Amino acid sequence: MGRRVPAVSRALDILELFLDGDGTLSAPEITRRLQLPRTTVHELVTTLAARSYLVPVPEQPGRYRLGVRTYQLGSRYAEQLDLAAEGQQVARAVAETCGETVHVAVLEDADVIYIAKVDSTHAVRMVSAAGRRLPAHCTAVGKMLLASLPPERLAERLSTAGELRAMTPHSITDPTALRAALVEIRERGVASEQRESNPDVSCVAAPVRDRSGRVVAALSVSVPMIRWSEERQSELADLAVKGAAQLSERLGHHG
Repeated sequence: MGRRVPAVSRALDILELFLDGDGTLSAPEITRRLQLPRTTVHELVTTLAARSYLVPVPEQPGRYRLGVRTYQLGSRYAEQLDLAAEGQQVARAVAETCGETVHVAVLEDADVIYIAKVDSTHAVRMVSAAGRRLPAHCTAVGKMLLASLPPERLAERLSTAGELRAMTPHSITDPTALRAALVEIRERGVASEQRESNPDVSCVAAPVRDRSGRVVAALSVSVPMIRWSEERQSELADLAVKGAAQLSERLGHHG
């Protein structure tokens, strides 16, 4: 690996400062936050502005914001993203950490579709596959995705779904109970289900966001009941949240 170029690193440090706050900075603020010489900051800001990576803020003399060039690069990056491929990589990393089955799923109508899956390393594991479709209300990923919908879209999804069919005796089939569960999930930021889609499996899930902050998928960790406990649930919930945040970052989300 070749050596890093200090001037390039400093220029990138400047650009990354604009990810925080209100998105505008002055040269003195950049100097103070990065602890760089004033002349260095002036030269770097001038160069970035000349290349349209920064632009002056018209109504705030002396302040800069990100320029169109950064948007063009971000848009090109977004065009190349593949949620399934990115999800598979993150799911693999999460599975390697916990040894359990990890899924990434998206919402379609009132169902979830699994777009990525990594199997457990244990002999006893759940049987599933990428591409499988299940009723959203019976799964942790599905409940997480339903809970993330605006009220009007949630009402529309539930109305078109018709009767909430049960996959196991533990499935939620009462719309009122489901809505109450979704409120709790929305407040907690993590979903769980115990034997609601499979009588021998429980699951936790967390939301995955795109660069706009919109929930576009959910990542879950599934565990056979023989390895399930309140303590294990808490551990895996934390891991699902971290994995979902990692995937969200890959999709351009900075939250």
